[in-house]
Amino acid sequence: MTAVDERPKRLTSGPGTLLVWFYGVMVVGAVSRSAYQIATEFDRAPLAYSLSAVAGVVYAFITYTLVRGGETARRVAQVCCAAELAGVLIVGTWTVVDSSAFPDATVWSDYGMGYVFIPVLLPLSALYWLRKGAQQGAA
Repeated sequence: MTAVDERPKRLTSGPGTLLVWFYGVMVVGAVSRSAYQIATEFDRAPLAYSLSAVAGVVYAFITYTLVRGGETARRVAQVCCAAELAGVLIVGTWTVVDSSAFPDATVWSDYGMGYVFIPVLLPLSALYWLRKGAQQGAA
C-alpha cells in the first residue's frame, strides 16, 4: 500500500463540501444563539435553550466527522445524522403538539421553521450522501 491508499477517503468532495458548509453555518447559529440565551435568560426556557446547545454540539460533531473522512467517520456521521433527524422529529412534533412546553423556540422547534427547515432537510441530505458514498465505495 502506498501513502495515498492509506489516507482516509474524503467525505467532502462534491456535495459533501456543501454539507460541511451548511453544518458549519448551523454550528455557528445554534451555538451562538444558545450560548447567548443560556447566559442571559436561561431561567425563561431552560429546556429550549439546552436543546439548542445540544443541537449545536451535534452539528459540530457531524461537521468534524465529515471533514475527518474515512469509513469510520462515515459510519459515525451516519449514526449522528440519524440521531439528529430523530431529535428534529421528536422536538418538532413536541412543539407542534404542546407549544406551552417551549416558552421560546429551539433550533429544532417546528421542524426547524425558524431556520428555513434546514434542521430537518440537512440530516436527510447528509444521510443520503453518506449512504450513496458508502455504496460507491463498496462497488
